[in-house]
Amino acid sequence: MTAQEVARWTRARLGRCGPPLDLLTACFDRHRYAPHAHDEFTVGVTTGGLEVIAYRGDRIYSGPGSIVVLEPGEMHTGGPAAPDGYAYRALYAAPPLLTDGTADGGGLPHFREPVLDDPELAAALRRAHTDLSTYPDPLEAESRIPWLLTALAHRHSTARATRDRLPGAARLAHAVRDRLADELLTPPSLTDLATDLGLSRYQLLRAFRTTMGIPPYAWLAQYRVNRAQCLLAAGLRPAEVAPLVGFADQAHLTRWFRRVLGVTPAAYRNSVQDTRH
Repeated sequence: MTAQEVARWTRARLGRCGPPLDLLTACFDRHRYAPHAHDEFTVGVTTGGLEVIAYRGDRIYSGPGSIVVLEPGEMHTGGPAAPDGYAYRALYAAPPLLTDGTADGGGLPHFREPVLDDPELAAALRRAHTDLSTYPDPLEAESRIPWLLTALAHRHSTARATRDRLPGAARLAHAVRDRLADELLTPPSLTDLATDLGLSRYQLLRAFRTTMGIPPYAWLAQYRVNRAQCLLAAGLRPAEVAPLVGFADQAHLTRWFRRVLGVTPAAYRNSVQDTRH
């Protein structure tokens, strides 16, 4: 790879009015971080080149597809380990994001190995980071990031997963679905929904995914697309429709419209209009 000195930060929120989540997209061929530590877990995916990190008295190396987990308070550095530099995507997660859904009484998960080989999870983290860096939708952030971080803790840390079954999962999922449909322009946070139902956020996500087959943000996006179809068929333009169904802008509407229906909103509108003449 040919690197350059680029660092771009995006701030998402975990639910409307929820806590912030910082996302970093970086590409360096010269920059070396001075020794420092974070209050949060640093979870990164190397996307190109080779990085060397001084951590826990050792030098660790991370190449493309590796997940790097640095624990809160641990001093570390970072820099290129090859002439072409390195690139990565990282997020900075408050400790509770990795403890929900574990059976360790709120204790911090410990990662014995800071560099992890888990292609499936690495790809999912990279996709979520890319999507949220483009559109930091609060419900999407709260649906995707805690779920992935809990999976990270379950698979690779000392934390133990909870094994309890959740009675009435379908009823709970349908209650969440109905609230999201009723409040599609300003959907409630999953934390608020979970509190109202007497659940943890992880329990809510698990019940919804088990019942509906997709996470809450994806269900709401598809519901918004269905609503958009009706408005487009009535003759409204995509730019007019996007805010009426809760999308950030026309590009956000287009992204989901193509995912769900395989065409752009404009192409759909034109097709529907053509059939009426």
